[in-house]
Amino acid sequence: MRILLSLVLLFLLGACAPKVTVTTIQTPKADSIRIDSIPVAAPAAPVENVDQQSASDDLNFTYLKAKSKVVWKTKDNSDTYIVDIRMKKDSIIWANISVSMISGAAILFTKDRVQFYHKINNEYTNLTYDSLSTSLGFKVGYDLIQNMIVGNQPYKKNNTRRVVRENENFLVKQQEGHVEVNNWVGPNRKLKKLSVSDLPSSNKLTLDYEDFANLNSAIFPFSSSITLDVKNKENQVNQTLITIKYSKVELLDTPLEFPFKVPAKLLKP
Repeated sequence: MRILLSLVLLFLLGACAPKVTVTTIQTPKADSIRIDSIPVAAPAAPVENVDQQSASDDLNFTYLKAKSKVVWKTKDNSDTYIVDIRMKKDSIIWANISVSMISGAAILFTKDRVQFYHKINNEYTNLTYDSLSTSLGFKVGYDLIQNMIVGNQPYKKNNTRRVVRENENFLVKQQEGHVEVNNWVGPNRKLKKLSVSDLPSSNKLTLDYEDFANLNSAIFPFSSSITLDVKNKENQVNQTLITIKYSKVELLDTPLEFPFKVPAKLLKP
């Protein structure tokens, strides 16, 4: 279970590494358009309404395909993974995790559950998001994971929303049940920083986006890091640090395959 939870944490992320090549494909026969990322920090055009100013611009896509290098660190361990990600918006997130060029695990997020197949140990786990949330120590759902991967503001407007101006940034404060959410939106109208805190347990996730660059008509964060502070049974805080660097990202209109094969014997009750 420790390996499962560690790998799930890899996907509570967003963004891509700086100075990479991004390919955007519009149709099956279209030529690839290759764009070198250029750091930008241009503010959005002025608007009169503060609430509009504080709203981040979402990355819109149909399918997404990416390759990344992920470094996972705790007090006692440090591991590096190569993670291939495929997504269908609002439907499926698939990932293949490799270590030393060997495919070690596959994970599949759908709207109602998370499936994990550890190929090396021949282990299969099928979890609801309620079970995953209990194990991680804070509430996790499909929408949260998807939005954090692509750098979108994870929670939409609600009655608890409050906006505070902090220098050039806007801090959007929200309350989702017993979860406190802080969103820092930069002058480029992109999510710059996110913190999600479970108030009863004091468990906290902090996500920082950096190195924003042009991606066609959109602005995309090309690096990210996660700090996860979760208390164990002894009430001690265990900290996990995750950094993500993507070597390639494709935004696609054409359907992708999401291969996830588990031996039949592992699917038996």
